[in-house]
Amino acid sequence: MTTRQVINRQPKVHTQLGRAAVQNFAARIFLADDRINQILIEHLDPAAWSTRPPTAKPPGKNPGKNNARTIAAIFTHMHNVRCKWVRLTAPHLKIPTQLNRAHCTPQQASAGLAESAARCAEMLAEALGGGGGRVERFRRDGWARPWPVGPEMLCYMLSHEAHHRGQVCMLVHQLGFPLPTEVASGIWNWEKLWKECGFAGGPGYDS
Repeated sequence: MTTRQVINRQPKVHTQLGRAAVQNFAARIFLADDRINQILIEHLDPAAWSTRPPTAKPPGKNPGKNNARTIAAIFTHMHNVRCKWVRLTAPHLKIPTQLNRAHCTPQQASAGLAESAARCAEMLAEALGGGGGRVERFRRDGWARPWPVGPEMLCYMLSHEAHHRGQVCMLVHQLGFPLPTEVASGIWNWEKLWKECGFAGGPGYDS
């Protein structure tokens, strides 16, 4: 039996199990995810925030889409993409103001990310937790085909966050501002992240 045949045999069972779990935890998972962003910003050396990456093109030479982002630009991009998800998927929610990568400070990024995380959590709760059908499709971009809401929506959002967070962690080392060991390991302590977000019980506990 091929992998495709195995996947196609019981799609409804897998989908229902996934939806049941995500309905209870999607919003909290995304807020815990954002807590990792907040921890990174809190512990970044200020000198690393706007320092050009080693692979960046010299100023004024062939600027364009392929130019490497600074850490400031990465975090503002993450926030602005969240704003786009909310605007396209749940326009009835309050859409956060976008950030300007050229002028954004760590404090502004932290505040903006907290707000956009809260809106994304509301969007996920409505989409996956019985929100009366107001969020029926996930629209991740104007060019992209909308998806029916489901666990895939949360997975996509978390993948985007993790991808860019990995870039930040790599950049701080390349720039000579490595994160303290307790921070690099602490972002994997989801029991602590859960408590810092005010959630009782810990991951996996419905309380």
